Amino acid sequence: MIIQLLLAVIVSLWTPAPVPVQAFHLHGYAQGTTYTLTYYAADSVVKQAEVTQQLEEIDASLSLYRAGSLINQFNAAPRGVRADQHLQRVVGKALEVYRATNGLFDATVEPLVQAWGFGHQPAAGAPTPAAIQALLRSVGSDKLTLRGDSLLKQVPTLHLDLNGIAQGYTVDVLAALLERHGIRDYVVELGGELRVRGHRQPGGELLRIGIERPDTSAFALPALQQVIGLTAGGVTTSGNYRKFRRVGGQQAAHLINPKTGYPFRNELISVTVVAPDALTADAYDNALMGMGLDRALSFLRQNPDLQAYFIYQRSDGAVADTATVGFTKLLLHP
Repeated sequence: MIIQLLLAVIVSLWTPAPVPVQAFHLHGYAQGTTYTLTYYAADSVVKQAEVTQQLEEIDASLSLYRAGSLINQFNAAPRGVRADQHLQRVVGKALEVYRATNGLFDATVEPLVQAWGFGHQPAAGAPTPAAIQALLRSVGSDKLTLRGDSLLKQVPTLHLDLNGIAQGYTVDVLAALLERHGIRDYVVELGGELRVRGHRQPGGELLRIGIERPDTSAFALPALQQVIGLTAGGVTTSGNYRKFRRVGGQQAAHLINPKTGYPFRNELISVTVVAPDALTADAYDNALMGMGLDRALSFLRQNPDLQAYFIYQRSDGAVADTATVGFTKLLLHP
Protein backbone atom coordinates (compact mmCIF):
# COMPACT_ATOMS: atom_id res chain seq x y z
CA MET A 1 0.00 0.00 0.00
CA ILE A 2 2.84 2.35 0.92
CA ILE A 3 4.62 1.53 -2.36
CA GLN A 4 1.45 2.30 -4.33
CA LEU A 5 1.09 5.65 -2.60
CA LEU A 6 4.72 6.50 -3.28
CA LEU A 7 4.30 5.60 -6.94
CA ALA A 8 1.19 7.81 -7.17
CA VAL A 9 3.09 10.71 -5.63
CA ILE A 10 6.00 10.23 -8.03
CA VAL A 11 3.71 10.05 -11.05
CA SER A 12 1.84 13.19 -9.97
CA LEU A 13 5.09 15.03 -9.50
CA TRP A 14 6.28 14.09 -13.00
CA THR A 15 2.98 14.78 -14.78
CA PRO A 16 3.46 17.96 -16.84
CA ALA A 17 1.11 20.85 -16.22
CA PRO A 18 -1.58 21.26 -18.92
CA VAL A 19 -0.64 23.66 -21.70
CA PRO A 20 -2.89 26.73 -21.55
CA VAL A 21 -5.38 27.13 -24.37
CA GLN A 22 -4.99 30.28 -26.45
CA ALA A 23 -6.44 31.87 -29.56
CA PHE A 24 -4.82 31.33 -32.96
CA HIS A 25 -5.71 33.32 -36.08
CA LEU A 26 -5.32 32.51 -39.75
CA HIS A 27 -6.41 35.02 -42.37
CA GLY A 28 -6.06 35.81 -46.03
CA TYR A 29 -7.84 36.60 -49.28
CA ALA A 30 -10.02 34.19 -51.25
CA GLN A 31 -13.10 34.18 -53.50
CA GLY A 32 -12.91 37.93 -53.97
CA THR A 33 -13.03 38.67 -50.25
CA THR A 34 -11.20 38.13 -46.96
CA TYR A 35 -11.33 35.22 -44.55
CA THR A 36 -10.39 34.67 -40.91
CA LEU A 37 -10.14 31.47 -38.89
CA THR A 38 -9.98 31.87 -35.13
CA TYR A 39 -9.54 28.72 -33.10
CA TYR A 40 -8.68 27.93 -29.50
CA ALA A 41 -6.07 25.27 -28.79
CA ALA A 42 -2.91 24.52 -26.87
CA ASP A 43 -0.83 24.78 -30.03
CA SER A 44 -1.07 26.07 -33.60
CA VAL A 45 -2.05 22.70 -35.06
CA VAL A 46 -3.64 24.12 -38.24
CA LYS A 47 -1.23 25.63 -40.76
CA GLN A 48 -1.84 28.35 -43.33
CA ALA A 49 -0.69 26.02 -46.11
CA GLU A 50 -3.53 23.59 -45.33
CA VAL A 51 -6.11 26.36 -45.55
CA THR A 52 -4.64 27.66 -48.80
CA GLN A 53 -4.66 24.18 -50.33
CA GLN A 54 -8.29 23.66 -49.32
CA LEU A 55 -9.33 27.00 -50.81
CA GLU A 56 -7.50 26.23 -54.06
CA GLU A 57 -9.31 22.91 -54.31
CA ILE A 58 -12.70 24.55 -53.87
CA ASP A 59 -11.93 27.28 -56.43
CA ALA A 60 -10.85 24.66 -58.96
CA SER A 61 -14.31 23.18 -58.62
CA LEU A 62 -16.77 26.02 -57.99
CA SER A 63 -15.29 29.32 -59.18
CA LEU A 64 -16.80 31.00 -62.23
CA TYR A 65 -13.81 33.37 -62.20
CA ARG A 66 -11.27 30.58 -62.66
CA ALA A 67 -10.61 29.38 -66.20
CA GLY A 68 -10.94 25.63 -66.49
CA SER A 69 -12.81 25.19 -63.20
CA LEU A 70 -15.21 22.27 -63.06
CA ILE A 71 -18.25 24.54 -62.98
CA ASN A 72 -17.00 26.37 -66.08
CA GLN A 73 -16.47 23.01 -67.77
CA PHE A 74 -20.08 22.15 -66.98
CA ASN A 75 -21.34 25.47 -68.33
CA ALA A 76 -19.44 24.93 -71.57
CA ALA A 77 -20.40 21.26 -71.96
CA PRO A 78 -23.39 20.27 -74.10
CA ARG A 79 -24.58 17.53 -71.73
CA GLY A 80 -22.72 17.66 -68.42
CA VAL A 81 -19.61 16.60 -66.50
CA ARG A 82 -18.44 14.20 -63.85
CA ALA A 83 -18.74 16.15 -60.60
CA ASP A 84 -16.22 16.07 -57.76
CA GLN A 85 -17.28 16.02 -54.11
CA HIS A 86 -17.50 19.82 -53.88
CA LEU A 87 -19.73 20.22 -56.91
CA GLN A 88 -21.87 17.27 -55.81
CA ARG A 89 -22.46 18.66 -52.33
CA VAL A 90 -23.22 22.21 -53.37
CA VAL A 91 -25.46 21.25 -56.29
CA GLY A 92 -27.19 18.71 -54.04
CA LYS A 93 -28.01 21.45 -51.55
CA ALA A 94 -29.06 23.82 -54.34
CA LEU A 95 -31.52 21.24 -55.67
CA GLU A 96 -32.84 20.59 -52.16
CA VAL A 97 -33.51 24.28 -51.56
CA TYR A 98 -34.94 24.68 -55.08
CA ARG A 99 -37.57 22.08 -54.24
CA ALA A 100 -38.21 23.41 -50.74
CA THR A 101 -38.80 26.96 -52.01
CA ASN A 102 -40.86 25.94 -55.05
CA GLY A 103 -38.17 27.16 -57.41
CA LEU A 104 -37.62 30.54 -55.80
CA PHE A 105 -33.97 29.66 -55.20
CA ASP A 106 -32.42 28.46 -58.45
CA ALA A 107 -28.71 27.98 -59.12
CA THR A 108 -29.25 28.08 -62.89
CA VAL A 109 -29.89 31.85 -63.05
CA GLU A 110 -26.35 32.53 -64.30
CA PRO A 111 -27.47 33.80 -67.75
CA LEU A 112 -29.85 36.27 -66.10
CA VAL A 113 -27.29 37.36 -63.51
CA GLN A 114 -24.87 38.01 -66.35
CA ALA A 115 -27.46 39.87 -68.43
CA TRP A 116 -28.23 42.23 -65.54
CA GLY A 117 -24.53 43.04 -65.09
CA PHE A 118 -23.84 41.13 -61.88
CA GLY A 119 -21.78 38.35 -63.44
CA HIS A 120 -18.08 37.95 -64.10
CA GLN A 121 -18.34 39.84 -67.41
CA PRO A 122 -19.54 43.45 -67.81
CA ALA A 123 -22.96 44.23 -69.26
CA ALA A 124 -23.77 47.47 -71.10
CA GLY A 125 -27.29 47.95 -69.74
CA ALA A 126 -30.46 46.21 -68.65
CA PRO A 127 -31.66 43.33 -70.83
CA THR A 128 -34.74 43.89 -72.97
CA PRO A 129 -37.97 42.01 -72.18
CA ALA A 130 -37.42 39.89 -75.29
CA ALA A 131 -33.88 39.01 -74.17
CA ILE A 132 -35.17 38.03 -70.73
CA GLN A 133 -37.82 35.74 -72.22
CA ALA A 134 -35.18 34.12 -74.40
CA LEU A 135 -32.84 33.58 -71.45
CA LEU A 136 -35.61 32.06 -69.30
CA ARG A 137 -35.66 29.10 -71.69
CA SER A 138 -32.16 28.26 -70.41
CA VAL A 139 -33.05 28.66 -66.72
CA GLY A 140 -34.58 26.11 -64.35
CA SER A 141 -33.17 23.48 -62.01
CA ASP A 142 -35.84 21.11 -63.28
CA LYS A 143 -33.52 20.83 -66.31
CA LEU A 144 -30.63 19.75 -64.05
CA THR A 145 -29.93 16.20 -62.84
CA LEU A 146 -27.41 15.00 -60.27
CA ARG A 147 -27.07 11.21 -60.38
CA GLY A 148 -24.12 9.93 -58.38
CA ASP A 149 -21.14 11.85 -59.74
CA SER A 150 -22.89 12.64 -63.04
CA LEU A 151 -24.12 16.20 -63.32
CA LEU A 152 -26.31 16.45 -66.41
CA LYS A 153 -28.37 19.10 -68.16
CA GLN A 154 -31.32 18.76 -70.48
CA VAL A 155 -30.48 21.83 -72.56
CA PRO A 156 -26.94 22.75 -73.67
CA THR A 157 -27.36 26.41 -72.67
CA LEU A 158 -28.12 25.62 -69.00
CA HIS A 159 -25.48 27.29 -66.81
CA LEU A 160 -24.76 27.09 -63.10
CA ASP A 161 -23.96 30.02 -60.81
CA LEU A 162 -23.11 28.81 -57.31
CA ASN A 163 -21.57 32.07 -56.08
CA GLY A 164 -24.62 32.65 -53.87
CA ILE A 165 -23.84 29.60 -51.74
CA ALA A 166 -20.18 28.76 -52.44
CA GLN A 167 -18.92 30.97 -49.60
CA GLY A 168 -21.19 29.27 -47.08
CA TYR A 169 -19.96 25.90 -48.31
CA THR A 170 -16.34 27.04 -48.08
CA VAL A 171 -16.86 28.11 -44.48
CA ASP A 172 -18.20 24.64 -43.67
CA VAL A 173 -15.24 22.96 -45.36
CA LEU A 174 -12.77 25.08 -43.39
CA ALA A 175 -14.66 24.29 -40.18
CA ALA A 176 -14.35 20.59 -41.02
CA LEU A 177 -10.61 21.10 -41.50
CA LEU A 178 -10.33 22.51 -37.99
CA GLU A 179 -12.37 19.65 -36.54
CA ARG A 180 -10.15 17.05 -38.21
CA HIS A 181 -7.35 18.54 -36.11
CA GLY A 182 -9.40 18.10 -32.94
CA ILE A 183 -10.44 21.75 -32.66
CA ARG A 184 -13.79 22.13 -30.90
CA ASP A 185 -13.89 25.89 -30.25
CA TYR A 186 -13.66 28.15 -33.30
CA VAL A 187 -15.09 30.85 -35.54
CA VAL A 188 -14.64 30.63 -39.32
CA GLU A 189 -15.56 33.69 -41.40
CA LEU A 190 -15.36 34.32 -45.12
CA GLY A 191 -16.97 37.37 -46.70
CA GLY A 192 -19.24 37.82 -43.69
CA GLU A 193 -20.49 34.20 -43.71
CA LEU A 194 -19.72 32.31 -40.51
CA ARG A 195 -19.56 28.89 -38.92
CA VAL A 196 -19.04 28.67 -35.16
CA ARG A 197 -18.66 26.00 -32.53
CA GLY A 198 -17.95 25.98 -28.82
CA HIS A 199 -16.91 28.91 -26.65
CA ARG A 200 -14.20 31.49 -26.29
CA GLN A 201 -11.29 30.13 -24.33
CA PRO A 202 -9.93 29.95 -21.75
CA GLY A 203 -12.87 31.69 -20.07
CA GLY A 204 -15.67 29.73 -21.73
CA GLU A 205 -17.70 32.79 -22.78
CA LEU A 206 -20.30 32.60 -25.52
CA LEU A 207 -19.11 33.32 -29.03
CA ARG A 208 -20.59 36.71 -29.97
CA ILE A 209 -21.67 37.54 -33.52
CA GLY A 210 -22.59 41.04 -34.66
CA ILE A 211 -25.37 41.69 -37.19
CA GLU A 212 -25.12 44.69 -39.52
CA ARG A 213 -27.78 47.36 -39.90
CA PRO A 214 -27.54 49.15 -43.27
CA ASP A 215 -28.25 52.84 -43.71
CA THR A 216 -30.76 52.61 -46.53
CA SER A 217 -31.14 56.35 -46.96
CA ALA A 218 -27.67 56.78 -48.43
CA PHE A 219 -26.41 53.19 -48.68
CA ALA A 220 -23.57 54.10 -46.36
CA LEU A 221 -21.44 51.60 -44.50
CA PRO A 222 -23.59 49.54 -42.14
CA ALA A 223 -23.45 49.86 -38.38
CA LEU A 224 -23.83 47.15 -35.77
CA GLN A 225 -27.49 46.42 -35.07
CA GLN A 226 -27.72 43.27 -32.96
CA VAL A 227 -25.42 40.79 -31.24
CA ILE A 228 -26.21 37.10 -30.86
CA GLY A 229 -24.55 34.32 -28.90
CA LEU A 230 -24.19 30.93 -30.56
CA THR A 231 -22.53 27.66 -29.57
CA ALA A 232 -22.87 25.87 -32.92
CA GLY A 233 -24.13 26.57 -36.43
CA GLY A 234 -23.84 28.72 -39.52
CA VAL A 235 -24.75 32.41 -39.81
CA THR A 236 -25.08 34.20 -43.15
CA THR A 237 -26.59 37.44 -44.39
CA SER A 238 -28.11 38.42 -47.72
CA GLY A 239 -29.05 41.98 -48.61
CA ASN A 240 -29.80 44.42 -51.38
CA TYR A 241 -27.85 47.32 -49.92
CA ARG A 242 -24.41 46.54 -51.31
CA LYS A 243 -24.70 44.93 -54.74
CA PHE A 244 -27.05 46.89 -56.95
CA ARG A 245 -27.14 48.86 -60.20
CA ARG A 246 -29.01 51.92 -61.36
CA VAL A 247 -31.19 50.88 -64.30
CA GLY A 248 -33.57 53.40 -65.85
CA GLY A 249 -33.37 55.63 -62.78
CA GLN A 250 -34.26 52.74 -60.47
CA GLN A 251 -32.17 50.57 -58.24
CA ALA A 252 -31.86 46.96 -59.42
CA ALA A 253 -30.72 44.42 -56.85
CA HIS A 254 -28.35 41.55 -57.61
CA LEU A 255 -30.86 38.87 -56.54
CA ILE A 256 -32.73 37.76 -59.66
CA ASN A 257 -36.15 36.12 -59.63
CA PRO A 258 -35.66 32.90 -61.63
CA LYS A 259 -39.36 32.81 -62.50
CA THR A 260 -39.64 36.29 -64.02
CA GLY A 261 -36.05 37.09 -64.99
CA TYR A 262 -36.18 40.45 -63.19
CA PRO A 263 -34.55 41.50 -59.90
CA PHE A 264 -36.61 40.84 -56.79
CA ARG A 265 -38.44 43.90 -55.52
CA ASN A 266 -40.03 43.81 -52.09
CA GLU A 267 -39.73 45.48 -48.69
CA LEU A 268 -36.78 43.37 -47.48
CA ILE A 269 -33.42 45.06 -47.10
CA SER A 270 -31.50 42.20 -45.53
CA VAL A 271 -31.98 38.87 -43.82
CA THR A 272 -29.61 37.05 -41.49
CA VAL A 273 -30.14 33.31 -41.19
CA VAL A 274 -28.97 30.90 -38.50
CA ALA A 275 -28.91 27.25 -39.55
CA PRO A 276 -27.12 24.04 -38.56
CA ASP A 277 -24.42 24.79 -41.16
CA ALA A 278 -23.33 27.75 -43.26
CA LEU A 279 -24.20 26.16 -46.62
CA THR A 280 -27.83 25.77 -45.58
CA ALA A 281 -27.98 29.29 -44.15
CA ASP A 282 -26.37 30.74 -47.30
CA ALA A 283 -28.86 29.05 -49.61
CA TYR A 284 -31.93 30.05 -47.65
CA ASP A 285 -30.94 33.68 -47.03
CA ASN A 286 -31.25 34.37 -50.77
CA ALA A 287 -34.57 32.53 -51.00
CA LEU A 288 -36.02 34.36 -47.99
CA MET A 289 -35.01 37.70 -49.51
CA GLY A 290 -37.03 36.84 -52.58
CA MET A 291 -40.12 35.79 -50.63
CA GLY A 292 -40.84 39.10 -48.95
CA LEU A 293 -41.45 39.44 -45.23
CA ASP A 294 -44.84 37.80 -44.69
CA ARG A 295 -44.16 34.81 -46.88
CA ALA A 296 -40.67 34.37 -45.39
CA LEU A 297 -41.98 34.34 -41.83
CA SER A 298 -44.65 31.81 -42.81
CA PHE A 299 -42.00 29.61 -44.43
CA LEU A 300 -39.80 29.78 -41.32
CA ARG A 301 -42.65 28.70 -39.06
CA GLN A 302 -42.74 25.48 -41.08
CA ASN A 303 -38.94 25.05 -40.97
CA PRO A 304 -37.84 25.34 -37.32
CA ASP A 305 -34.22 24.42 -38.11
CA LEU A 306 -33.92 27.89 -39.64
CA GLN A 307 -34.03 31.12 -37.63
CA ALA A 308 -33.83 34.58 -39.14
CA TYR A 309 -33.56 38.29 -38.48
CA PHE A 310 -35.05 40.73 -41.00
CA ILE A 311 -34.47 44.40 -41.73
CA TYR A 312 -37.14 45.87 -43.97
CA GLN A 313 -38.68 49.11 -45.17
CA ARG A 314 -42.22 49.91 -44.08
CA SER A 315 -44.78 51.45 -46.38
CA ASP A 316 -44.09 54.88 -44.87
CA GLY A 317 -40.40 54.56 -45.77
CA ALA A 318 -39.17 53.94 -42.22
CA VAL A 319 -36.72 51.10 -41.60
CA ALA A 320 -37.82 48.42 -39.13
CA ASP A 321 -36.68 44.98 -38.04
CA THR A 322 -38.20 41.74 -36.82
CA ALA A 323 -37.07 38.19 -36.09
CA THR A 324 -38.27 34.68 -35.51
CA VAL A 325 -38.80 33.56 -31.92
CA GLY A 326 -35.76 31.28 -32.09
CA PHE A 327 -33.52 34.09 -33.30
CA THR A 328 -34.79 36.40 -30.55
CA LYS A 329 -33.66 33.85 -27.97
CA LEU A 330 -30.11 34.15 -29.30
CA LEU A 331 -29.95 37.91 -28.80
CA LEU A 332 -27.50 39.21 -26.21
CA HIS A 333 -28.63 42.30 -24.40
CA PRO A 334 -26.22 44.77 -22.82
